[in-house]
Amino acid sequence: MGLPALWPYLRLHRGTLVVVAALSLVSALASLVQPLLVRAVLDGIGAGRPIAGAVAVLVGLVLVAAGLDGVRDYLLQRTAEGVVRTTRRRLTRHLLRLPIPEYDARRTGDLLSRVGADTTLLRAVVTSGLFEVVTGVVMVVGATVAMLVLDPLLFGVALAGLAVGMSVAVTVSRRVRALSEQAQARLGEMTSAVERAVSAARTIRASRAEDREADTVGLSADQAYQAGMRVARLQALVGPAAQAAVQGAFLLVLGVGGARVAAGAIGVGDLVAFILFLFFLVLPLGQALNAYTRLQTGLGALQRVEEILAVPEEAAADRAPAGRPAVTGHVAVAFDRVTFAYPGGEPVLRDVSFTVPRGHRVALVGPSGAGKSTALTLIERFYEITEGRLCVDGTDVRDLPRDALRRRLGYVEQEAPVLAGTLRDNLRLTAPDAGDDRLRAALAEVNLDGLLRRSPDGLDVPVGEGGVLLSGGERQRLAIARALLADAPILLLDEPTSNLDARNEAALRHAIATAAHRRTLIVVAHRLSTVVDSDTIVVLDGGRVVATGPHAELLDTSPLYRELATHQLLVPDPAA
Repeated sequence: MGLPALWPYLRLHRGTLVVVAALSLVSALASLVQPLLVRAVLDGIGAGRPIAGAVAVLVGLVLVAAGLDGVRDYLLQRTAEGVVRTTRRRLTRHLLRLPIPEYDARRTGDLLSRVGADTTLLRAVVTSGLFEVVTGVVMVVGATVAMLVLDPLLFGVALAGLAVGMSVAVTVSRRVRALSEQAQARLGEMTSAVERAVSAARTIRASRAEDREADTVGLSADQAYQAGMRVARLQALVGPAAQAAVQGAFLLVLGVGGARVAAGAIGVGDLVAFILFLFFLVLPLGQALNAYTRLQTGLGALQRVEEILAVPEEAAADRAPAGRPAVTGHVAVAFDRVTFAYPGGEPVLRDVSFTVPRGHRVALVGPSGAGKSTALTLIERFYEITEGRLCVDGTDVRDLPRDALRRRLGYVEQEAPVLAGTLRDNLRLTAPDAGDDRLRAALAEVNLDGLLRRSPDGLDVPVGEGGVLLSGGERQRLAIARALLADAPILLLDEPTSNLDARNEAALRHAIATAAHRRTLIVVAHRLSTVVDSDTIVVLDGGRVVATGPHAELLDTSPLYRELATHQLLVPDPAA
């Protein structure tokens, strides 16, 4: 990845960058004229001519160059902040649209590191990388031409002194990018370790595992430190090599130049001007080398950003293959010989077929690992089915754009995630335009209106990071209220009562029953007491449908269902 990869990030700021380039060019030219004016002043003093005009112009050019540099630096800083902001917004938007399997394959902390640390390094590319290289080139070319005109012999002497040190610096700089990518990767791993530890702080504290987790994070920090030190050692070689080259070149020029002045080959003014041009050659050359090193670091970070942006968004897979017949009629959801396996794994669902009539309540039950929750994720099209056909409202889900599909679905995950913020923030996630009365009604529907009386803040009461200020049952009911607010015609509930006590379970069962009058419900449940009144119960075992029917019928026809009901004390144990 080279400089052209930066253009998409700089394109929005091309007008400002043109101004910056013009200011840099004018400032460089103003600086390059100064040695010639110094020579004119010295020659004027030696010849007894007036020098006030030359001095005034010299001072004016110094001030102009300084002023232009200040304006240029401000514009570069503003542009750099704009590039970082745009990149972070673009990367965050892209991250939220990645296919669900990508989240399963990547560590959260590493993704966070790319949004934070990696994008920050792009600032240095703009402010002290790209344009320092460009300005340095202008200064080096101008100074080289002037030195050749003044004294080709002295230029050859200076060039010989600079060649050795600069070649070492350039060679070292080329290795910086690869090591910088490694350092950023180690930083991402450390961020993942910290995120893992902080998110499980209560479990770690209860397990008295603080020291072990601190050691784990410390090991990641050590690896990041070692990777950073490898970059630092290489970067540290650039400065001394450039400094040695500069000092050697100045000493050679002073020695040879002094001898040529003594021999009358050049004048004192020529020698002073040559030394100033040498300074203008060496200073930007050193800055350009350092900038090149920082540029390599920034390009290494850009590589990590681009790696994520290169992953196709989930919506990119929305293509409607021809030739699939549609299911028609009153069926809301239909599984037709569906088989599914997670990447690299054995099938989780095998030849599964069942239908959910519109307006009915269907429950999925069975032992852990039977594939119940997986069925809901396939309806949401978080994953693509491996074989068979899955239809929603008569259309194969693969023929529906995901946004259109999910507008028809309300979904409550098993873990019932709650976002940091307030009750209002969480409820409006699915209904951004809902008024306060509607929000309060949704809370009352799931027996959660007591939260409003707990604090004078009402709907603005904080719920804490991940809903930590709520109980497990409250988090689950809040997630259900959020889904009800979406008012989708099909509601998917994954273990909606797993964290509820008997009183709140009864209240929530009433809320679900109320919602069922105007929605199609598909409920995954381990506790059969919550689904015994379902229109149809689908019993899954080992990824297959082993029985289908209402509660009373399954007690007679399905040994597995009767076993589950017996263990949960819904029917007497015949062995008792």
